[in-house]
Amino acid sequence: MGISGTSSRSLIYPPLDLRQVACFVAAAGSGTMTAAGEQLTLSQSAVSLSVRALEQRLGVQLLVRRSARTLLLTPAGARFLPAARELLAHADELQRASVAASDAGIAGPLTVGCFPTYAPFLLPGLIQGFTELHPQVALDFVEGAVPELEEAMRSGECDLAIVDVLDLGADMRHETLFTARPYVLLAADDPLARRRQIAVEALAERDMIMFDLPPSRRLLERVFTDRGLTPRIRHRSASHELVRALVGRGLGFALLVSRPAHDLTHEGLPLAAVPLAGEIAEHDFALAHPAGARLTSQAAAFADHCRDHAPQLGRLASASA
Repeated sequence: MGISGTSSRSLIYPPLDLRQVACFVAAAGSGTMTAAGEQLTLSQSAVSLSVRALEQRLGVQLLVRRSARTLLLTPAGARFLPAARELLAHADELQRASVAASDAGIAGPLTVGCFPTYAPFLLPGLIQGFTELHPQVALDFVEGAVPELEEAMRSGECDLAIVDVLDLGADMRHETLFTARPYVLLAADDPLARRRQIAVEALAERDMIMFDLPPSRRLLERVFTDRGLTPRIRHRSASHELVRALVGRGLGFALLVSRPAHDLTHEGLPLAAVPLAGEIAEHDFALAHPAGARLTSQAAAFADHCRDHAPQLGRLASASA
């Protein structure tokens, strides 16, 4: 018995054209039709026509021009973008699965992001172990400050990332892998280097070399501001190794979280890492990805790999001063 008064065909929406969806995602991510065309190896007009056709199919406007060239998402476009990316990722995964149907292994591209200070500690072992388990996955990585990695994940350039959760966007889902505590880094001949612990108050009148990469900067400043103190910053650098080199030259102390296996600068000057005394705000490092995006099979496998090795990651990256 049929459905009275309603054709079953009328309940089926026309299928979306994946090329149109890909043009929209590329245009939204790059900000211009021209850049989207270069990314997809299409002409600017082909991209514009595809986006317009998609808008007509959906019955909403997805993009508006902010200037002669730059594009902005409409509210409808912002709502549709995560689903569009998920659709393309799922279609790509289905295509790879059909091609590799005779092989039970996980295959396909995977890009992992990591906060640059922790990348030398975490990525080499993770990459080696994961590629041994899943040799058909084309694993690549990117480094950057947390805002940069968030944008890379939103644009689809990066599948998931290991980040400091401080200031992580509300649209990011995350699970903590390990927690790390700041320590004091000093030149080896500094009188304070002989102490077993150092109170923050003992550092307030000393010159500080600030590791100036968000969000680490704000957490390191909190070590002082939580006690009503203001650090006396002499130099700032977003380079972890330059901060260590300046400390090795006796130009100030630093607060850092990650600690190499050797306490030497690139110049070979000796350093001393000393724990901070008292209650100190800690860093939570987590695996993050956009909340509205479905992980590909290879990204899900990498997440499992990180969970399996979380205790080891914490020992590698955290200070053992």
